[in-house]
Amino acid sequence: VGDVTRELSTLLAAGLPLDRALGILTSLADSETLKEMHEDVRDRVKEGSTLADAMEAQESVFSRFYLSLLRAGESGGALEVVLERLADHMESAKEMRSTLSSALMYPAILVVVAVLSIFILLGYVVPQFTQMFDGMGAALPLSTRITIAVGETLQSYGWLLVVLVAGALWFVRQQLADPKSAYKWHAWLLRTPFLGVIVVKMEVARFAHTLSTLLHNGIPLLKALTIVKDTMGNRVLANGIEKVTGHLKEGQSLADPLADVPPFPSFATHMIRVGEESGELEAILAKVAETFDRDTQVTIKRTMTLLEPMLILVLGVVIAAVIISI
Repeated sequence: VGDVTRELSTLLAAGLPLDRALGILTSLADSETLKEMHEDVRDRVKEGSTLADAMEAQESVFSRFYLSLLRAGESGGALEVVLERLADHMESAKEMRSTLSSALMYPAILVVVAVLSIFILLGYVVPQFTQMFDGMGAALPLSTRITIAVGETLQSYGWLLVVLVAGALWFVRQQLADPKSAYKWHAWLLRTPFLGVIVVKMEVARFAHTLSTLLHNGIPLLKALTIVKDTMGNRVLANGIEKVTGHLKEGQSLADPLADVPPFPSFATHMIRVGEESGELEAILAKVAETFDRDTQVTIKRTMTLLEPMLILVLGVVIAAVIISI
């Protein structure tokens, strides 16, 4: 969606009519599904629909945030400008996800390889020594007996462990699909050391960036907050934003009820209060987003710097204990 948005913005900025720009995008589509979607949007626009309405008909391909900005751009006669801002916003979000994925890639590979190594060592290599030890006719040390017992258990019931892991993953997925259960899991996630801090900073950066973009394009604050709530990934923070919306309807400012949302950082609320008092809320929100984006990247790097040697040490000790016991 981000690439399509950028290309459509470029074509409109070059002076092409909307239907012709959509036709060019259709010819450039690299998949049949994407081509059909572009054709449907173009046909609806030719029949008199707005671009936002035509895209809304594409069965949840485009988010509420995306469609609201499009409507604001169309009503203000600045569709290509709004599309460019949308593309910038989506690229920024993609870059943040890429940063997180890249940071987690090495620890994930390390854990998978180490766990597989331990399983092979305990489930295949250790049982090979069992008969040899049995023929020695001497009592084995406790550590050796424990290691052999674990190896034999894995060899006999390893399939059960795989079933239990798959069942646990299914259970968590079902829990996250239920709003009440998901709220509890998300609240637990916020209390998790290191990870909770990263989640809060990422969500605050998303909140500030999205709200700033909506306000910049003329969306009223109350409606913008309703849209922002739907973009939040953590249900605890999303519920907090919903309560803030209720306070705004009663005539309160934005910063005061935000301060009552426990996970929301006090620095962000102070900055938002300054923005409201100075009449520069949109610009201050952009600064908050930039600050928390940068803090998120720094926190992730620091966490990974601590996590990687800890993982190597712990897994190395486990493997060394197995080898020494044998």
